[in-house]
Amino acid sequence: MQINRKHFASAILISMLSMGLLSACHTVEGVGKDIESAGDSIKDTAQDCHDDQEGNCP
Repeated sequence: MQINRKHFASAILISMLSMGLLSACHTVEGVGKDIESAGDSIKDTAQDCHDDQEGNCP
């Protein structure tokens, strides 16, 4: 059985692109969680300042 070089190269390229896309999903998910965490922190600080708690307002 002879392997066609063009098909082999295409299969390798598709495999590499698929792996890159799958790993990017986890990266984007992580960035989303970081942004959400930062937003929650800002919201909590704003709420503390609104509640007039000492030491929490800049």
